[in-house]
Amino acid sequence: MRIAIVAESFLPLMNGVTHSILRVLDHLQERGDDVLVIAPSSQDGEAPDQVKGADIHRLPAVPLAGYTNVRVAMGGVYRVKRILADYAPDVVHLASPFVLGWRAVQAAHQLGIPTVAVYQTEVPSYAARYGVPFLENWAWNRVENIHLLATRTLVPSTFALNQLRGRGIPRVHMWRRGVDTARFSPGKRDDGWRALVAPGGERIIGYVGRLAAEKQVEDLAALAGVPNAKLVVVGDGPQRAALEDALPNAFFAGFLGGEELARAVASFDLFVHPGEFETFCQTIQEAMASGVPVVATGRGGPLDLVENSRTGWLYEPGDLSAMRAHVLDLVGDDAKRRAFAAAAHASVQGRTWPALCTELVRHYTAAVAAAPVPTGPANAKGAKL
Repeated sequence: MRIAIVAESFLPLMNGVTHSILRVLDHLQERGDDVLVIAPSSQDGEAPDQVKGADIHRLPAVPLAGYTNVRVAMGGVYRVKRILADYAPDVVHLASPFVLGWRAVQAAHQLGIPTVAVYQTEVPSYAARYGVPFLENWAWNRVENIHLLATRTLVPSTFALNQLRGRGIPRVHMWRRGVDTARFSPGKRDDGWRALVAPGGERIIGYVGRLAAEKQVEDLAALAGVPNAKLVVVGDGPQRAALEDALPNAFFAGFLGGEELARAVASFDLFVHPGEFETFCQTIQEAMASGVPVVATGRGGPLDLVENSRTGWLYEPGDLSAMRAHVLDLVGDDAKRRAFAAAAHASVQGRTWPALCTELVRHYTAAVAAAPVPTGPANAKGAKL
């Protein structure tokens, strides 16, 4: 196939969207597909122009206010339309579309190219967290317009499926996320790393993710004073300095990737994720693959991932006393924590990226079959299925 992936963010910025795209590129490269990634430009002059066999087309971009390592692509629909017309893909994959994705879905629609839109970020709900709640309705209007125009929409969780269907979005299908169970494994647990971050031999309560307003990391302050426990925060972002002040007894490990991240996660005793706006939450799945039980808010993606009283605990959004109680329950009971850890590990086996990407290609094929055949310049070069 010939596939254009339009990404709201991409390397060198590492986040959930970038991570998913990289796994998809691995699979498409193995299949021998022809792939173009259209993404915002980077401040990093070393940003690659080819990744995993895919050419990267960078569009001029400016940093997002208050979150400078996130860049927003500039330009109009015509610029994207020209790129797509020249490349002539069989299908356009819209990765977490909002700004660039809105232009791309319009451009593809005008050219008669089928689109698969992957709903991955609950952008409208970020508005209140960033102090602009009056923009939430406008943002939902944008999300609805994108997915109404898309040939097919993919969502990662039951919550997201019901959320979009409740807003009248048609053609919505489930597409979950894979996890690398070789990389994230209980065998990566490292006593040396544990001694470094918790020299008193405390139980390690871990968080992994961006240090940004929408993740609600400040809620972890409710865990202050948990006996025989050390809070470890892995990640970086615009709120790091404020969080270091708010969580003075926590160990901040900074951004970790690759084997460093796998070692850290496997070395946790408990994983806590307080964010309420996760459409999936890949870090929960990685913790479970590492044999670490989870305490998370009972909204969004975690509802599908965490089974109460078996692989972890879910608490009502905003009920931080319940979060603390669940943490105390698992930190203070070694036998229960080990049982939850074993169940968590078993629950994610088989959710491999190759299996999920094979499913994604079937969605591409279905979108192409459902869409009208392009009649303009868009199909001048592209090989059809």
